[in-house]
Amino acid sequence: MTPPWNDWYHCNGNTFGTWVRGDERGWRSRRHREHVEGDYHNPPPVEKYAKERAYSKQIMKREPVVLTQAAQDVACARMVEALHHHTIEVAVLCVDDHHFHVLARVPDHNPRRWIGIAKKESARALSRANLVSPGGVWAVRFRCLPITNKAHFENAQKYIADHASRGASVWMRPDTNAASPGIAIPGR
Repeated sequence: MTPPWNDWYHCNGNTFGTWVRGDERGWRSRRHREHVEGDYHNPPPVEKYAKERAYSKQIMKREPVVLTQAAQDVACARMVEALHHHTIEVAVLCVDDHHFHVLARVPDHNPRRWIGIAKKESARALSRANLVSPGGVWAVRFRCLPITNKAHFENAQKYIADHASRGASVWMRPDTNAASPGIAIPGR
């Protein structure tokens, strides 16, 4: 795989149970082992994967996690704090009622480790504040896409920041310079 442009990654994931196998918006099997028609832009017919969707919901041990605005604010702030604590530069991060997006510079090219830690820390903060039911907040897996160039960085940054218009909690570093070799993390 080609290394990301200036070590930037766009990662996104969902809360538990909000995008399941057979989802009406489209879905992918793990490692694309099955061909699934459509995606969220052009979803498959609703009835096509109804059995998979029903089975996914049946085997869930608890209800899907939907975050309140207060929970979104806590999760967003805690994820940024956790990433900064580990000296991961964040350009923009958003959390809405069912998913998150983060644009982060990860020099060791291991974004799953660092975003995983941020997910864990945000889930603990939400539990301590009694903003979620016991049992975990985030789905197990999430997507990490390497940024390929400056235009890709700017498009991802705008896309994530635009989630504010849909009610998401958004943290954005006002002086992010994508081309810089790295900028100081506040408090470091």
